[in-house]
Amino acid sequence: MKRILIPASGAVLATGLLAAGLAGTAQATSDVASDPMAKNAAVAQSIAQYWAESNGAALRAATESNIWDSKDVAKLKSTGGYSADTKPGVVAPIGEEKKTATKSQNVNMPKTIGKVFFVNSKGERKWCSATSIQSRYRNLVSTAGHCVYDTAGNADTMSKWVFVPGYYQGKAPFGIYVGKQAFTHYDFDVYEDFDRDYAFVTVYNGIKIDASKASQVTKSEFEKHAGPKWVDEKTITRDEYVAGVEKYGINGPFQSKAVDPKVETVAKPADVSSKNIEDYVLGKGPTAGVQLTGVEVLKSVYTAAGDGWDNNDKFTRLSEKKPISAEEYAELNKAKADGKFLGELTVDLDKNKQPTAWYKQQFFIKKWIKTSEQFRYWVETYYVQDVKAADAGRLGDAVGGQGFAYNQPTGKYVRVFGYPAAAHPDGHKNFTGITPKWCYGKTTAKTVGSAAKKIEEHIALKCSMTEGADGGPWLLKYSNAKRLGYVNGVTSTFNDQDGNDRVDYISSPYFDGETNTVYKAAANVWSGKIVG
Repeated sequence: MKRILIPASGAVLATGLLAAGLAGTAQATSDVASDPMAKNAAVAQSIAQYWAESNGAALRAATESNIWDSKDVAKLKSTGGYSADTKPGVVAPIGEEKKTATKSQNVNMPKTIGKVFFVNSKGERKWCSATSIQSRYRNLVSTAGHCVYDTAGNADTMSKWVFVPGYYQGKAPFGIYVGKQAFTHYDFDVYEDFDRDYAFVTVYNGIKIDASKASQVTKSEFEKHAGPKWVDEKTITRDEYVAGVEKYGINGPFQSKAVDPKVETVAKPADVSSKNIEDYVLGKGPTAGVQLTGVEVLKSVYTAAGDGWDNNDKFTRLSEKKPISAEEYAELNKAKADGKFLGELTVDLDKNKQPTAWYKQQFFIKKWIKTSEQFRYWVETYYVQDVKAADAGRLGDAVGGQGFAYNQPTGKYVRVFGYPAAAHPDGHKNFTGITPKWCYGKTTAKTVGSAAKKIEEHIALKCSMTEGADGGPWLLKYSNAKRLGYVNGVTSTFNDQDGNDRVDYISSPYFDGETNTVYKAAANVWSGKIVG
């Protein structure tokens, strides 16, 4: 949905020029929304470590973005020709690779593409596709707006946001690049307008984390360590525990803990009589650990029990009739019907046969039990993770950066890259999300829209890639030899034009002069290092 922008006097952003030629016309500052992500190097390093620990376990656990579900996969409708708001423009790519002889059908995947990983407002680890893009400080990532701003969480930026170029099964061959500042169009940030579903994120220098080694340490060293750590436990005997405590003290690695006691039914002690019965009831009998307790039984079992001091004698003191409330009576009556209450329930009635009082009576017989205190003994071994972090340099220096193009004619050939993973609406699953895929063709000559998605100006491409590919670049004039082109769109939606419950078209916001304003605002911002 388009806002009509009427800049107030002085509310114009005079954008700077990049060394690579980021020229363009001035635009209203209200086009640009910017939010911080990792606010400093210490926070950024902890985020990188979160994803890198345990050999990339968190990276492998992430699943594809899923803001579009099967009911959202519908037809797009033509909304007319594209509407360029300024002159067309391009920014040249950086990091041209060595030319290689290839056949036209063999596509060389660009080094610039990868996955962005983040944690959404539900606490889920998710990923989208993205690419490195040209910028003044070689530190910029292009992706979809919904891969940066959580549309389900009041458009806050995703947490723990990182870009991993060349990602493959938990590996980050060029390092992990932590997001520092997110830029998108004001209309997406505030109104979640998917005509502006694009974002540019500045990233810190990459960081490479080696957490493959571990060291055994003392308990005090373990307690002081702030990074990853764990304890191995080995069960030992009581004698080994006593010897260990004598050697290392009570604060050493030798540990003990009381566990559930061993309880067994025994015969009545020979010395018990009515004179000392209360000592046994209270667990104070002369025979250590032996105690008299009551076991609930049915009324018939209680009635059949004798009156002497044998094990099955009645426990009269516990079996008295007690008044209860009407509410408790109703609950116990239901429990009795379910077989969960063994006692009897009675009600006093007045002359009009209305209830005036409610009672319960439970029946107990005597049981002599012996409780033996139980302990578990073990010795602990302490380990800490040896985490080494190294600077991986600027993103553009490591993998290059695609160019940028805006206000370009529709109906042009583009090559789209991404990591599709989701199943089609009919449940068929063509993709795994493990390796990047591509589509190639002409964009629709007219812009398209979707009433359900509140979209008025997207461009579309015939392509069967599913979610996971969202955020991936639409590259104009892609050179298979150089593996570079111009970002002229990002995958936003997935659509079914022929109605067979399979994705057959994808769409992107149309990149116009306002897109260029957002891009230039991001492309001129420095980020810096995390380590070194």
